[in-house]
Amino acid sequence: MSRSVRIKDHQHEQQLFERRALAAAIIMTLGILAIVGRLVWLQVVKYDYYVQESQGNRIKIEPIPPNRGLILDRNGYPLATNAPSYQLELTREQVPDLDRTLVKLAELGLFTKDDIAAIKKDIRSRRSFEAVPVKLQLTEKELARFAARRHDFPGVEIVPRMTRFYPLGSSSVHAIGYVGAISEDDKKILNMENYAGTTLTGKTGVERAYESELQGSAGFQQLLVNAQGRRVDRVGRTTADLVRKEPIAGNDLFLTIDHRVQQIAEESLRGQRASAIALDPSNGDVIAYVSTPAFDPNPFARGLSRAEYIALTEDPNRPMYDRAIRGVYPPGSTVKPLFAMAALEYGVIAPTETRFCRGVWSSPGYGRARRDWEPRGHGFVDMRKAIATSCDVYFYDIARLMGIDRMAAFLGQFGLGQPTGIDIPGERSGILPSTEWKKRAYQTNKALAVWFPGDTISVGIGQGQMQMTPMQLAHAIGTVAARGQRYQPRLVRAIRNVRTAEVKELAPKELASVKTADPGAWDVAMGGMFDVVNAPYGTARAAAVGAPYKLAGKSGTAQVFTVAITERVRKAGELAEHLRDHALFVAFAPVEAPKIAVAVIVENAPRGGSAFAAPIVRCILDSYLLTPEEFAAQEARRAAEEARRNRAASPTAATPAQPAPASEPRGD
Repeated sequence: MSRSVRIKDHQHEQQLFERRALAAAIIMTLGILAIVGRLVWLQVVKYDYYVQESQGNRIKIEPIPPNRGLILDRNGYPLATNAPSYQLELTREQVPDLDRTLVKLAELGLFTKDDIAAIKKDIRSRRSFEAVPVKLQLTEKELARFAARRHDFPGVEIVPRMTRFYPLGSSSVHAIGYVGAISEDDKKILNMENYAGTTLTGKTGVERAYESELQGSAGFQQLLVNAQGRRVDRVGRTTADLVRKEPIAGNDLFLTIDHRVQQIAEESLRGQRASAIALDPSNGDVIAYVSTPAFDPNPFARGLSRAEYIALTEDPNRPMYDRAIRGVYPPGSTVKPLFAMAALEYGVIAPTETRFCRGVWSSPGYGRARRDWEPRGHGFVDMRKAIATSCDVYFYDIARLMGIDRMAAFLGQFGLGQPTGIDIPGERSGILPSTEWKKRAYQTNKALAVWFPGDTISVGIGQGQMQMTPMQLAHAIGTVAARGQRYQPRLVRAIRNVRTAEVKELAPKELASVKTADPGAWDVAMGGMFDVVNAPYGTARAAAVGAPYKLAGKSGTAQVFTVAITERVRKAGELAEHLRDHALFVAFAPVEAPKIAVAVIVENAPRGGSAFAAPIVRCILDSYLLTPEEFAAQEARRAAEEARRNRAASPTAATPAQPAPASEPRGD
């Protein structure tokens, strides 16, 4: 018997289909709602946000570095300005292959392959959309080479900028300083947002010390660019509403330096390893700040090549070394007026009390006998004449009577043995020796830490372990000129706000004055210095000849090596240059109301302080105290006199060479 079999359940299939259709409809509806919702979110709710974001695809943010503040001399003469130049800037996010791009730029001769690592490090330290300078101050040839291959360098642009320029070249460079590439250490202390678009910062001098005043704040501008990152006026028919924020330039600085006096001082020391400091004793203003040889700071602003940098740093004359505040020298006889005042302060000798100088000094317990610079001796001298003749024997004896600690305590009031506090970095403290100082200096070697009586005698004439910088020496002599009143030396006297044009004068900083029990001690010290250049027996009497003002000074010679009592003292011409003595001279003028104090130190000079350094000091004094016309006339008379002497001394002259006139200086 056959039985029917049901193959399909149409009702069940219909129900299954309906359920699936409903599920699909729900899913599609939800999907459509999600899409519509997302579109509403993107196109309506977040419209403003994504419009702004999309701008980034066609708008490039270009930093605008601020103009660096000007540096002017005391009369407004520009010493550091800004000059237009072209520089090469790279934006990392627009460069397909950074390594390849830098190599190709090096092959164009824009920089060396040795520079690539440092450039790449700087680029990666900045934000990817930020334009970073990779070559400053392009020359015309470099501009032409890059322009011809510009299509090979997406993300690299030539941009006009202002760069640092020093119109007087090397003049005043150690005071002004220079700008150079920002180092990793600089980045730790600088606000890098203010350095967008530049890689330069102050490195030394005023440029470094007043960086926060000079730098200013960076701005920016939005530029419309195409897909290759090139600037365009519009994309299709669309123009953009571009934003520009102007940078704020740095403030201007007025220095205390007089550029005319500065350049005259530099010319007087040309060809020497030397330093000259001139300051105003009444407020600490530095009128001239010279360290020679010097260097041109302009190449640092464009970036030195490795060869250029090595040539500067390995020069045996060390042009980058600031001798004014970093060079330390024995002050020699220039500090004898200070020791004379110390002797009066402690009552070890009266100003009219005499000592007999026979050319040699010795005393039991003080080691070897010591000679005077004048082998024949000076005879009987009191304190004022001892200063004028620079009698070593006299000062050996008062050093013995005082002892090193009392000497150090009194001279410490003049700021010796510590930085003067001048407003630029890098100053050294020098050495004002004492028993306590020697214990600290040789604490690892007890045998050397003992202070010997013979050490005191050497210090008594400014030799031995006593050392000071030219700045300290000028500051000390300025203190004598001001009768004990002291001011902190400074290079910046005023700051001009670039936004308001208001000039803010900086008040001089007064320091603790020198205390003396007898005010007459100043008269003795200043009188002795006056006699140095005015008395018939003064060691530098030629320095004041023809001066229309009264000046006081003190010569000094710092020994480079010691000469035994039995050994003949050789002349400078008989010695290798590096073994010659240093020549020193200090002075202030006018005596009745000092306006300027000067210290000059010449390393390994061909003659002593009175013969070589004193004329340089006189030239500096003349340039400041006389009008330009009076100074020119004075220099003409001096040149004529020098020519006359040369003719008289010439072996081809018709008459035998004449001896030096009575006013010719002798001694140290």
